[in-house]
Amino acid sequence: MRSPKDFFRPLALGAPDPVREIPFRPSRMIHFFDPSNPKMVAKVPDLAPKVDVLLGNLEDAVAADRKEAARAGLVEVGRAWDVASDAGAGGTGTQLWTRVNALDSPWILDDLTTLVTEIGDKLDVVMLPKVEGAEDVHYADRLLAQLEARANLQRPILLHAILETARGVANVEEICLASPRMQGLSLGPADLAADRRMKTTRVGGGHPGYLVREDPSGDADAPRATYQQDLWHYTVARMVDACGVAGILPFYGPFGDIQDTLACEDQFRNAYLLGCVGAWSLHPVQIDIAKKVFSPAPDEVAWAKRVVEAMGDGTGAVMLDGKMQDDATYKQCQVVLDLARTLAERDPELAERYGL
Repeated sequence: MRSPKDFFRPLALGAPDPVREIPFRPSRMIHFFDPSNPKMVAKVPDLAPKVDVLLGNLEDAVAADRKEAARAGLVEVGRAWDVASDAGAGGTGTQLWTRVNALDSPWILDDLTTLVTEIGDKLDVVMLPKVEGAEDVHYADRLLAQLEARANLQRPILLHAILETARGVANVEEICLASPRMQGLSLGPADLAADRRMKTTRVGGGHPGYLVREDPSGDADAPRATYQQDLWHYTVARMVDACGVAGILPFYGPFGDIQDTLACEDQFRNAYLLGCVGAWSLHPVQIDIAKKVFSPAPDEVAWAKRVVEAMGDGTGAVMLDGKMQDDATYKQCQVVLDLARTLAERDPELAERYGL
């Protein structure tokens, strides 16, 4: 067992020091693109300013005979990437991430070796699919440190795990706490559904058969109302708690029905209300949905400001519009205000709407 004193020491000679706190940057949508597709690569300069995170996907959506082309395409994007993290400093403020191939695949070693040594100074986060336990994080953690040292990087690349198996969910707390490099978690509903033997072929979202029914009345033949339930409520809530314990960030994953924008918005909002900071966008139509849902509404921000101002130092209790406010609601309102301020720094339109 490692000593706690060693936890924040580099895992390789010459590697950068691990981060002691995960930075929170706007990440309302993680937008996926296929870097093996030259047409998509050509659109990156126009797309990047519109999203918080742009992710070059090397994994499932890329055919086996296109893996090398995808890796090369992402290197091309990375070399042209503006590293300024602050839009006011001349950059877009957009983060560059990648999802590499699974740890049991024949491509993962080349993915990490190539990307870290070629564009490691541009990459913010590496997303690891199908993480099942702390041992997976430990492997990637040590390898990244060695490659960072080889590339003489000055800051560590962070890790983001996807929950896609029952074992991963069972070990979610240890995954979150496995390394100071851990940035967050995403729900991978399709692979997780298959691994659990769930009887749904949908990629995220609900299912009309997963419902509760109103109790019968006196008339046995009278219609009884039904209410569809959320298949992913338990998993998202557990993921949010595990991330909260570790001080990292939870994300909802993909919503596969691109045409059903209303259901996509509903699923994203459920995740937002439970504590997720963002979701994946698989198509440009989902970018604005995520931006809307994961940004607090102006009236919520205005109410939060009223409560914080009325509470002063946050102790005691006050009445506002007939509602009791105390230290607990003060802290809830601070969550909303902190998010609003962070988003306002990146988005001048939101800053104006929030009055910040």
